[in-house]
Amino acid sequence: MKKQLYINGAWVTGSEYVPHHSPHTGETIAEIPVATPEEVEQAIQAAYAAKTVIAKMPSHKRAEILEKLAHSLAKNADRATEILALEASKPIVHARAEVQRTIQTYKFSAEEAKRLHGETIPLDAAPGGEGRVAYTVREPVGVVGAITPFNFPLNLVAHKVGPAIASGNTIVLKPAMQTPLSALLIAELLDEIGLPPGIFNVVTGRGSVVGDKIVTDERINKITFTGSPSVGISIRNRAGLKRVTLELGSNSAVIVDKGVDIDKIISRCVTGAFSFQGQVCISLQRVYVHEDLYVSFVEKFIDKTKQLTIGNPLDEATDIASLISSQDVKRALDWIEEARQQGAKVATGGKAEGNVLHPTVILDAAPSLKVSCQEVFAPIVVINKVSSVEEAISHVNDSRFGLQAGIYTNDVNVALTAAEQLHVGGVMINDIPTFRVDHMPYGGVKESGMGREGVKYAIEEMTELKLVVFNRN
Repeated sequence: MKKQLYINGAWVTGSEYVPHHSPHTGETIAEIPVATPEEVEQAIQAAYAAKTVIAKMPSHKRAEILEKLAHSLAKNADRATEILALEASKPIVHARAEVQRTIQTYKFSAEEAKRLHGETIPLDAAPGGEGRVAYTVREPVGVVGAITPFNFPLNLVAHKVGPAIASGNTIVLKPAMQTPLSALLIAELLDEIGLPPGIFNVVTGRGSVVGDKIVTDERINKITFTGSPSVGISIRNRAGLKRVTLELGSNSAVIVDKGVDIDKIISRCVTGAFSFQGQVCISLQRVYVHEDLYVSFVEKFIDKTKQLTIGNPLDEATDIASLISSQDVKRALDWIEEARQQGAKVATGGKAEGNVLHPTVILDAAPSLKVSCQEVFAPIVVINKVSSVEEAISHVNDSRFGLQAGIYTNDVNVALTAAEQLHVGGVMINDIPTFRVDHMPYGGVKESGMGREGVKYAIEEMTELKLVVFNRN
């Protein structure tokens, strides 16, 4: 199946193609175009030319487009689910959940399209402001360049495309080359809806060609990127005066305070650690358990982990399938071996079959080990013993990252202290850091990025605030 680029409302045959393989079976499931600089130029020019079209479109029309997209995706939910399972090796239960979340994200975007408003400013609050009326309006920035990752290839596209259309911007999208079919499906659905040409463009290809052009081209007004810190920092350094939103991942942690009922949280913690093979930005990677509960927690966590089903992502019973690539399997195994060599205990897992890495639990890992201080993006979790919540908070904060963190506690004062002292973008009290719904503000601090997603908050970053002052004197 040979796919095409989507540029200016038309399907464009690429000049060069590469095979697109299933991570689980290795079979070729499609041929994907690798865009040339000329083809990227066509997409940017199309978006630039169309920006006045969507900027002048009434908000109810933009909302209608997004409502139709949500409805169309719902009709094609089974197809979208299968695409996610095939190209991302996402267990089909999780793939189905992502499709439903994506529908919600477009629905939220449709609703927010109708809520773009400013405020009145009482200028007479300052001497010299008498007799003047002031108000603000929000206007689209123009062209949004979106670069998305492989792990949520449908919903993270929606988090960029939905707010962009809602706020009256055009889009040039570069999806991850590991998972381009999900983005091309959205292009297909928008094309069927009748979206005017140039508003949405999908250009698949290499980051060194497509990504670089999006980041440096002066016609792009806003960059929204989800991916690795190294690439995000490079984008920020080269983007000039463009607006930039970066979501760069984490090594998210949860704290388990004394007195917590472990039986109520074990299943949730295992889910947070191993959903989609740990390839989630807010995957639970570090657990800090009070010494009173440590032994029991570890025992029950390992027992629950061993109950996970490893299998084909298309199987309804599968919990764990393949990692996205063999290189990621090798990297994860190298990190596990480093931990073992440095005295950590691999309590379960630590081995691979093909591209499947068995769910791995590591104990007594030093903070300097890669499994502790870097983002593993694999089914690996580190569990450590602490003597107090204060000690746990210091460990959580001793990180380059700060996306989300969680704490389980029965003490409201401890919860409030943790909320105040944890240096992260979001604190989940009595839950894992892996919690996210699609209208909440989502983003981090430090090397976890800058800016916030969540439809309303993404729209704020995709619009300019304009002040209007009317002198009645």
